[in-house]
Amino acid sequence: MDMLLFGTVWALWLGILTSISPCPLASNIVAISFIGKGVGSARYVLWLGLSYTLGRAITYLALGIFITKGILSIPGAAYFLQKYMNRLLGPLLIIVGMFLLDFIKVNLSGAMAGDAIRKHAEKGGIWGAGLLGILFALSFCPTSAALFFGSLIPLSIKYGSAFALPSLYGIGTGIPVIVFAILISAGARSVGKALNKLTRIERWARRITGGIFVLVGIYYCLVYIFGIL
Repeated sequence: MDMLLFGTVWALWLGILTSISPCPLASNIVAISFIGKGVGSARYVLWLGLSYTLGRAITYLALGIFITKGILSIPGAAYFLQKYMNRLLGPLLIIVGMFLLDFIKVNLSGAMAGDAIRKHAEKGGIWGAGLLGILFALSFCPTSAALFFGSLIPLSIKYGSAFALPSLYGIGTGIPVIVFAILISAGARSVGKALNKLTRIERWARRITGGIFVLVGIYYCLVYIFGIL
């Protein structure tokens, strides 16, 4: 139960960290600007934020089910993962941790047409916000891909949770948007300053998380690969 609780909290945190990382944050700013269009009604703004978060959560849930259930449904793969999952987690966590610490860098060219997507989504109201969440969830960048495929999916496979953990990850990616939606609906004028502070928080949060990943990965390697501890 304690390990499952750890997995639950960790999945939620990975979602939040994904949301405030530079690349996903750019898409969330587009979403926030879309949500701000309904500033005339505080309740409507909140519903837009919730719809956007629900769209992201559903997308990650669908991907989690498809990948996790698909892998575990293959007898050979399921047996292999049951036997070697802990050994695989060690090196995988170290690689993801090094990526978060910027020791490994991946540059992707091209930018997402956020403004064009936002303009189309605006026509759909609450449903458009949900669609925006789905589209942005599918627009993986290096950071979100590393956290989702390199951390969350292995975690889901380890705990046999194809539903809860991906859903919590999706909810985590939408929490900052909901917070800013509440600020906008409350008439807060310091949203821009809050976003600037968020980028500073993200830098330290990413480094701390990356360090934890590396340490846990080293521990897994020592225990399950080298049998030292």
